[in-house]
Amino acid sequence: MQTHDIKSLQGKIGYTFQNIALLKQALTHSSYSNEQKINKLPHYERIEFLGDAVLELVSSEYFYHHYPDMPEGSMTKKRASAVCEQALAITARQLELGQYMLFGKGEEATGGRNRDSIIADAVEALIGAIYLDSNLDEARKFIHHFVLNDLETKELFYDAKSILQEYVQNHKLGTLLYELTDEKGPEHAKEFYVNAMLDDVCIGTGEGHNKKAAEQAAAYDAILRNHYRM
Repeated sequence: MQTHDIKSLQGKIGYTFQNIALLKQALTHSSYSNEQKINKLPHYERIEFLGDAVLELVSSEYFYHHYPDMPEGSMTKKRASAVCEQALAITARQLELGQYMLFGKGEEATGGRNRDSIIADAVEALIGAIYLDSNLDEARKFIHHFVLNDLETKELFYDAKSILQEYVQNHKLGTLLYELTDEKGPEHAKEFYVNAMLDDVCIGTGEGHNKKAAEQAAAYDAILRNHYRM
């Protein structure tokens, strides 16, 4: 990672690292680390493990304090929608996190830089890096600003299939099905492409690292494209 890239990303997130090595680790994929023969950089998996725990604590605290009358089950669902893989991938794309990451040649060639599962992990790794470099307060600031934002959109995406199904049934629009149209990539990094079909009409398209994620994306696309809101 070049010096100007480091400065650019720190400007975006509003945090300046004291230990730049932590930031580099958070943005280094294992495929890059494994290709290095000498001066191997540590990759993000251990630091992502820590960031995941920090994110769970801070998001739980957030919903506990901001929704004082909400029961535990509802808070659990809200938290899940805010920190699921797709929601974290939205955060990663807002920060253009993928462009700052280091990948091995193989992972680069198969589209790792834009894969939801990878860039979502990088968000958690970045949270872990901020926590290690400073304290919980700084990590909390990042999470509140970049993860626990636009919660209505993230909740809509998380519930997209059930929301769409309910709308179609209530308005008697027809039969809703999901049609797998394509699979691309190697076995360990497949991408699935799905159409949401209302009778014989395609009302939404989506892609994801598994069929369920692709269907969820297709349902979300259908809701936005056709204004299917209750």
